[in-house]
Amino acid sequence: MQRLIPAVATALLALLFAPRMVSAETAASAQVEVLAADPLDRPVEVMPMAQNGLILDMTQSGDRVIAVGERGHVLISTGGGEWHQSAAVPLRSTLTAVTSIASHVWAVGHDGVILHSGDAGDHWEIQRRDPRGQPAEGVAADDVRQGAPLLDVLFTDADHGFAIGAYSLLLATSDGGKTWSGSRINSIDTGKPGADPAKAEARQTEHSENDLESSVFSADELTIGMETDAHLNAIARTASGGFVIVGERGAIFRSRDGGHSWIRSQLPYDGSMFGIVGYEGDHVLAFGLRGHVFESTDLGENWIEVPTGSELSLMGGSALANGGVVIGGANGVVLHRARDSEPLILSTETAAGTIAKVLPAGAGGELLIAGENGLSRFQPK
Repeated sequence: MQRLIPAVATALLALLFAPRMVSAETAASAQVEVLAADPLDRPVEVMPMAQNGLILDMTQSGDRVIAVGERGHVLISTGGGEWHQSAAVPLRSTLTAVTSIASHVWAVGHDGVILHSGDAGDHWEIQRRDPRGQPAEGVAADDVRQGAPLLDVLFTDADHGFAIGAYSLLLATSDGGKTWSGSRINSIDTGKPGADPAKAEARQTEHSENDLESSVFSADELTIGMETDAHLNAIARTASGGFVIVGERGAIFRSRDGGHSWIRSQLPYDGSMFGIVGYEGDHVLAFGLRGHVFESTDLGENWIEVPTGSELSLMGGSALANGGVVIGGANGVVLHRARDSEPLILSTETAAGTIAKVLPAGAGGELLIAGENGLSRFQPK
């Protein structure tokens, strides 16, 4: 992935900061220096309007809300009111997802980066980086996953966690992120006609998290130009201890053994899912392309479609008590329900643009929204 600054921008910088004419050699040298400045090698820049920029995820850490987004921006608020930007982020790569366990916070993003904060977002350290052409430890230079962005992260306690991303990239840690292992999710396909789920489950223990022998999609499932490995978009854990990962083209992966092995199945819809939330028991709810929402009470073995009244893609959301949920998506669409026995109610916050994440903000039903137009509050109808 090349990072280029347009020549127009370079010329503008020269006009602003050089009170004299510069030679062609000097200008060329300056441009090379700018191009060589990799986002991974520069600490974040504190920007007064960062909260109005692209924000891709939020998490709750005690009484704090921590939001992450473009250029390595990390914003912190108590209760979602006033926001301040952390100046102690050691890079400028885009951060796509964040999660927390008490005061420990992890964020993932482009260049395969994983960041950790032990003080609820004030200070950050790089735990992993995998920029294109500079493989991380244990990653082959010719692996399609080398340099791939990470798209979601989940920890179950302060030691154990997962990070997932493009080309079926699945990483796991058991030491709080000090080390990460894995490369691609293994899968036993139970989603095809005629497949025997019982036999697949029995073979589950034969596969480890480092099994790289089989692709997610077989040749007969692909058309020209499709990759054999699905992008993994979101991961959730249920109260029963089960995990479900959703990805592109309706691919679902579930694990009942702590993530050591995974069973692949398929949604009754071939479109991509961008988010998933977990509840009590084996209850999960997935959402994604063209307003589709699917619900399962058996960890994704069977799914029921939930009507939404919208064909706008749904990007991110949060679980509420009693099977409730809030979800945001394209064109400011917001879906919510207080409990699983109720239908989804549609609202719109056009000013938010595409919404990437929604969090509840108090008992009055107000929501915190993060997306392409930054951070805001919204009261759905």
